[in-house]
Amino acid sequence: MKIRLKTFAAVAALLVLTITLIACGIKSANPNASTIIRVGTKDFTENLIVGELYALALEDAGYQVKRVSNIAGSVIHTSLVNNEIDLYPEYTGTGLLTILKMNLMTNPDEVYKTVKDEYKKRFQVTWLNYSQANDGAGLVIRTDVSKKLGITTISDLQKHASELRFASQGEVDQREDGIPALEKVYGKLNWKSSKVYDNSLKYEVLKNNEGDVAPAYTTEGQLVNIDQFTLLEDDKHVWPPYNLAPVIRDNVLNANSGIAEAINKVSTKLDTKTVTALNAKVDVEKKDYEDVAKEFYKSIK
Repeated sequence: MKIRLKTFAAVAALLVLTITLIACGIKSANPNASTIIRVGTKDFTENLIVGELYALALEDAGYQVKRVSNIAGSVIHTSLVNNEIDLYPEYTGTGLLTILKMNLMTNPDEVYKTVKDEYKKRFQVTWLNYSQANDGAGLVIRTDVSKKLGITTISDLQKHASELRFASQGEVDQREDGIPALEKVYGKLNWKSSKVYDNSLKYEVLKNNEGDVAPAYTTEGQLVNIDQFTLLEDDKHVWPPYNLAPVIRDNVLNANSGIAEAINKVSTKLDTKTVTALNAKVDVEKKDYEDVAKEFYKSIK
């Protein structure tokens, strides 16, 4: 009996040792496993997709991730500086004009350098590398009208404005960086008619031939339908860039050296065309944004 008890005790001790060694091995292999990173996102398709891409990249690097989704754009910056989230996808133009309330700039590198320096100084927040995806202001025209009148740029549009029906959102007519900014450079846009529609209806308005031109954001998913909709070139570069980039609290970044590398790899794969296509999968094809992000992340690993 004593021999059996000794044998059992030895086996138990060996089992405990084995479990301990395995646990130590796991901990050694995943030094980030105990760190939880809170990834926030704004409450619209593109930000949800990109935030999910950041989350997947961090999980791939061994971090635990808590997703804090659908935060209103008006409060997400405050959530970051108040330590309610650790990082989120932001836009350089938003940082410059909305958060910092600085003068409009149109050079992407200058905008990025400005927001990077000012956020560090004012908020102890770092902008990681910005992507080539630019979700800025634009104007979209029905493709049949574009072809008929030879309109591919805003300069072309200005010459033909009196022949075109503008499907406005109201706000864009008044904002300093909206139509007023265009008219200062391109000249007055004397529309044939201008009627205000809800932003969510604008592509239906164009498709149903109730309007010819509408305000747009340059990565909207419906823009993949080039047979129906043409995004006009801002050929005099009036509107500011809104390049996608992660913003992260300095203390989190400084304590976790692998975060920047993991997320910057995602940013290098995002350009305007790619993000537009991802948005289309959700907004046009009605796929789940998490599935879309997961599929794309697998393709870039």
